[in-house]
Amino acid sequence: MAGAVFCVAALAPARAQSAPPDQASDQSDPFRLPDAASIFAPLKYDPRNPGRFRRGAPPGQSGGPSHFGELQGYGNPPASGAGATGFDSTNAVRRKARAAPRRKPGVSLPVAPPPGVVPDPVPTTVATRPSPQEGRRGASLGPTAAPTLVPAIATPTRRKPTVDPDPFAPVGVRTGAFVLFPAIELTGGYDTNPQRIAGEKGSGFVVVAPELRLRSDWERHALNADIKASYTDYFQSWPAPIGVSGPPVSLDRPNVDARADGRLDISSRNRLDVEGRLLVATDNPGSPNLQAGLKRLPIMTTLGSTLAYTQSFNRFELTAKGSVDRSVWQASSLTDGTTSSNDDRDFDQFGGALRGSYELKPGIRPFAEIGTDARVHDLALDRNGEDRDSNGSYAKVGSTFEITRKLTGEVSIGYLARRYRDAALSNIGGMTFDASLIYAATALTTFTLIAKSGVNEVTVPGVSGDLSRDIALQVDHAFRRWLTGTAKFGFGTDDYVGLSRVDQRWFASLGIIYKLNRDLQLKGEIRRDWLVSNDPGAGYTADQVLLGVRLQR
Repeated sequence: MAGAVFCVAALAPARAQSAPPDQASDQSDPFRLPDAASIFAPLKYDPRNPGRFRRGAPPGQSGGPSHFGELQGYGNPPASGAGATGFDSTNAVRRKARAAPRRKPGVSLPVAPPPGVVPDPVPTTVATRPSPQEGRRGASLGPTAAPTLVPAIATPTRRKPTVDPDPFAPVGVRTGAFVLFPAIELTGGYDTNPQRIAGEKGSGFVVVAPELRLRSDWERHALNADIKASYTDYFQSWPAPIGVSGPPVSLDRPNVDARADGRLDISSRNRLDVEGRLLVATDNPGSPNLQAGLKRLPIMTTLGSTLAYTQSFNRFELTAKGSVDRSVWQASSLTDGTTSSNDDRDFDQFGGALRGSYELKPGIRPFAEIGTDARVHDLALDRNGEDRDSNGSYAKVGSTFEITRKLTGEVSIGYLARRYRDAALSNIGGMTFDASLIYAATALTTFTLIAKSGVNEVTVPGVSGDLSRDIALQVDHAFRRWLTGTAKFGFGTDDYVGLSRVDQRWFASLGIIYKLNRDLQLKGEIRRDWLVSNDPGAGYTADQVLLGVRLQR
């Protein structure tokens, strides 16, 4: 009987340690004898939390369990001192720890759910702090700290900043579906020969030049406009010799070049293009068209329009266009107080052209163009008794370019002819060269080539017209984004058919532009113009120095 009591007392501590949590009060005294109800009660088993065997600490190690009734072990288990990567004499195969999956940098932000859909809860991670009993082996399972919910933070991928290709370009003013780019230039300078004749004195001058650019912002169709105007005011006047053709007393003059063009996209294969233009100018000082004893330069106004229809047949494109222009001259004011009519110089011009082009490869489109026009003057005979009505025609071949934005524009060569109704006036004919090219050699250097040919009306007796050809090259180089240098060189000829006079015009200039910000620029330029003519006394040389400021938006 004593042995049975001893055995029950020895097993009591082990039974107390494995008691479920609802009998935790029995663990207050490990030597307390359980009552008969707890001994004969059925075992409580929770399949969600099965019991586990506890491992004891290695014998001889401090802090190892030494409870009454628990078997003790002696010695060290095999490979207990090998560590994570040391030698293991048992040759047991160790499992490698699975590496954590690598996360890509950046996490996409969640997409907003559609209306009426309940979004999923934000994913969270549970952070718990282990109790001191859980930190050592063999400790009993006890209550743990309450979990703390930490929301997972999504880190969006950082976008690269946008680089402005031209930080000094005007931003414009948006009004509805259009963007306006207004600007004005104020320029002052000195000209050594404003009259463009040999041996004259110079004068200072001021130029006021407002301008406006308009660009449409439509998905289809387009409407653009470019308006440039200027007025030149000289500080002095020059007395004109009586009875001799020469420069006027005052050289103050306006200039306007306004163009508006629109495109109507009918379908993907045909479109309509329309252009309206206004030109206000005067005869150039030194021109043989100037009358004797002029008080000021008479103003010429040209108003015109062009309508074109384009049809595409796969890579082949056909364009037909018609144009009409009206040129009117102001009456001349003379130094004696009288006026002289210029109605004989007023005329209407009607023209048409047909162009066919083929896209040889992306960016290169060769073309061939033919055209004709008729000039009809208001008066049948001019001041010299000559009929200056004429018919003109031309033909040219060339190509348009748009090669990776490095080379853009158009270039062509051809032949033009003009036949006059008056038999006393000789017909005009000659080769032509027209170009408008922009070549971006580098990100800092740009070349611009402009060339044009045409026949101008004249008032000299016996002279049919002026066959003019002009070509100019401009080089722009950006030393800094805010500092740009410009070099210009040009050459032109005036062949007066019916007169032995041939003029060769040259000009060269160097300029610099200092950009303070998007709205303000400072400009400077030096320029030389000279004319070489086979007519004695017609040649001249003129130098100019210009300083100005440009305000733009």
